[in-house]
Amino acid sequence: MNWITNYVRPRINSIFSRREMPENLWTKCDECGTMLFHRELAGNLNVCTSCGHHMGITPRARFAALFDGGVFTEVAVPAPTPDPLQFRDQKKYPDRLRAAQKATGEKEAMLVATGEIGRTPIVAAAQDFSFMAGSMGMYVGNAIIAAAEQAVQLKRPLILFSAAGGARMQEGILSLMQMPRTTVAVQMLREAGLPYIVVLTHPTTGGVTASYAMLGDVHIAEPNALICFAGPRVIEQTIREKLPEGFQRAEYLLEHGMLDRVTPRTELRDDLITITRMLMGLPPAVKADLPAPAPLAIEAQATDDAEK
Repeated sequence: MNWITNYVRPRINSIFSRREMPENLWTKCDECGTMLFHRELAGNLNVCTSCGHHMGITPRARFAALFDGGVFTEVAVPAPTPDPLQFRDQKKYPDRLRAAQKATGEKEAMLVATGEIGRTPIVAAAQDFSFMAGSMGMYVGNAIIAAAEQAVQLKRPLILFSAAGGARMQEGILSLMQMPRTTVAVQMLREAGLPYIVVLTHPTTGGVTASYAMLGDVHIAEPNALICFAGPRVIEQTIREKLPEGFQRAEYLLEHGMLDRVTPRTELRDDLITITRMLMGLPPAVKADLPAPAPLAIEAQATDDAEK
């Protein structure tokens, strides 16, 4: 028995062998290719620290950074009729819903919550693009109506974060009916004299852009967000012409008067506090009195998202 071969060498190999790193600790930036440590990325609200590229962020992680102390209360949304058309393509619609629910840990593509930002009470709604591309179905319509009703009841402004690939094809005409339904919800806010602020994130397209996403009193977009009804490829194939550089991106729309401003995600909270208080006729917020978002809540949510 050779003790060097059988004992010493395996012992040395076990000490110096390369350890496998969990895959969810690092994220590669889609824009510049930089490898970003998950805690660093979560601390910067899923914005690349190298090039400033804005990656997707879940509604819960967004709300944890938006609300004072990361504290918010969810608003119940009425559940619609499941699979009203008995739709099936490669999979049954209920199977797609269950898969999305398992992957995201959410019931549907929109989260509604109440809380305070800068000591200012608000109602907020955010779409989750990771849930079936944030598509607008009956649940999303119900969620926006619930958010508007809650805002009117509490006399609070409504801030909506849009992120969607358009209407949900599995619900057919019923998904398109959410366009007039949500328009009526916005009108409820107008009649009550309450501000409606829309933050358009990447991407906001289709029937969402043609309804509640472009009916705000103030429109803010995150940098380089794609905002359109029909995508640039469809338009180019239709008109058979090359579109301008950056067409339908947030900065292009700002230059052409479709948006009020483009604000990086890390500066968005301060902007929303200022705009909301201004529209509500409140004095400017005292920054020394504002509690910072709870970093542990943001990091915990980001870790949960990475594990999923």
